[in-house]
Amino acid sequence: MLKVDYTLFIQIANFLLLLFLLNILLYRPIRKILGRRTEEMNSFQDSIGGFQNKSARYAIELEENMVEARKGGYKEKENLKGEGFAEEKGMLQEAISSTEGKIGKAKEEIGLKAVEARQLLENEVNLFSQELTEKILGRSI
Repeated sequence: MLKVDYTLFIQIANFLLLLFLLNILLYRPIRKILGRRTEEMNSFQDSIGGFQNKSARYAIELEENMVEARKGGYKEKENLKGEGFAEEKGMLQEAISSTEGKIGKAKEEIGLKAVEARQLLENEVNLFSQELTEKILGRSI
């Protein structure tokens, strides 16, 4: 059984003194360390959130730049294609005009040669006809 005497008060004082000393020597430093650790963890979490936001912004910016670069490349491709078509058209026009000129010259040459051939044939026909009439008639004309 429990006796209430002066030793009970000494035990209570001893317990309070021990509690006070443990609080000063052990609990308070551990709570300070845990508080600093919590603050440090919170600052790291904030830093991580900031870096994640930055990386998300950079990713979006990179994607936008890639889209813009693709559009620019497509426009450049279309411009080069248009220039190529224009150059092709010019070359075709040049080739067509050159061939038309050659065809015209060839037609003129053919026409001149045809005229010369007709004249030669007409002369030869006249000679042949004279020779034929002379042979048929048996005398010279």
